Amino acid sequence: MDLFDCLLPGIPKLRSGKVREVFDLEDRLLFVATDRISAFDCILPTPIPDKGKVLTQLSNFWFEKFDFIENHSIATAFSQFPDQLKPYQHLLEGRSMIVQKATPLPVECVVRGYIAGSGWKDYQRNGEIGGIALPKGLNLASRLPEPIFTPSTKAEKGHDETISWDQCRQILGDELANEVRRLSLEIYDYGRAYAATCGIIIADTKFEFGLKDGKLILIDECLTPDSSRFWPADSWEPGVNPPSFDKQFVRDYLESLTWDKTPPAPALPEPIVSKTREKYIEAFTRLTGLSL
Repeated sequence: MDLFDCLLPGIPKLRSGKVREVFDLEDRLLFVATDRISAFDCILPTPIPDKGKVLTQLSNFWFEKFDFIENHSIATAFSQFPDQLKPYQHLLEGRSMIVQKATPLPVECVVRGYIAGSGWKDYQRNGEIGGIALPKGLNLASRLPEPIFTPSTKAEKGHDETISWDQCRQILGDELANEVRRLSLEIYDYGRAYAATCGIIIADTKFEFGLKDGKLILIDECLTPDSSRFWPADSWEPGVNPPSFDKQFVRDYLESLTWDKTPPAPALPEPIVSKTREKYIEAFTRLTGLSL
């Protein structure tokens, strides 16, 4: 069953994001990953079947691997959910998690190991990404000499904006900024090394952190096809935009249209939906060794 919108009578909904619905369980939160997909900051009217399950289950896979940073997850198995959620098993199972309440930091923590997307556009313009000067002569999809931390603002609507390291320090303070940079690079390095054993390149990704009782924890999602660029290692070649296991496939389709990237977004044809679903599930299966 596709899930585009989620209502749970009797359970207060706090907010709807581009993909996730957040419900209030008093001392905890319920995160529900729908099958919505967004591109160019617009929610498309066509769901991708099972996408929310991939995001939830892959995030949980990574959360369990990263024992050096606490995360917000409390329960992902429906058998551990409270009785008040039992009537909604058909909606929630496999695509939801109960999490700790935390205060999200007002920056997104972006790590880039390869040059792609908006980073490629910035590099072409001035040889930098997020104020970090890079070597001359890099091509699209080139591997960077070392991963770089390029934080951005967090926008509920519209585009996130890359900020400089100095701006990040001004927003978070030196101690917290240094800690999220260190952790972001450490998580990325661990994830990239593991994914390489599965034939996947993690070109870039973004993390979100929050404060729980003054302690820094990893929140939201982690190293999913929505938050990362996944490339098949055997197809990677500098100078060529690699095929991907993420929503770049949808972006490429939309770029072929005359759509001006403002709402309403166009519907996706069935072949694009099916191929996108295949890519998400293949990424999940390759990385976890599990069936969805």
